[in-house]
Amino acid sequence: MKLVMIVDDDDDVCVAMQIALEAYGYRVVVAHDGAEALRSLVASEPPCLIILDLMMPGMNGQQFRAAQLHDPALAEIPVLVLSGDYKVDERSAVLGVEGVSKPIQLPDLLAKVEQCCGPST
Repeated sequence: MKLVMIVDDDDDVCVAMQIALEAYGYRVVVAHDGAEALRSLVASEPPCLIILDLMMPGMNGQQFRAAQLHDPALAEIPVLVLSGDYKVDERSAVLGVEGVSKPIQLPDLLAKVEQCCGPST
C-alpha cells in the first residue's frame, strides 16, 4: 500500500483526510507540524506524497519545505499544499509546488493523490 503523509495542525482535517485516503487503500501518516514531519520522514519509508498545510505553529509549511529541499534524501518527495490561506496559489508557487484551497472535495483530493502516487492498488 502506498504511503501518504499529511502535515497539518488541525486534527479534524487530518482525521477526515486519513479516513478518506485509507478507505481508498492508501496508508497514511500524520504530523502536526513541520518538525514532527521531518522526524517522521527520517525515521520511516518515504511517502509518495506530502500534503502540507502552510499555517501551523512551530515549524510552518514554508519552513518545512525549505528544510525538505535542503535534504537530498527528501527533496524529491512530491508536495501538495492544502491551505486555508487565501493566497495559497501564490504561496505554493513560491515553494515550487501546487496549492489547493481548503476545504477540498474528496474526488479532488483523490485525484491529486493518484496523480502523484498512482492508484492505491
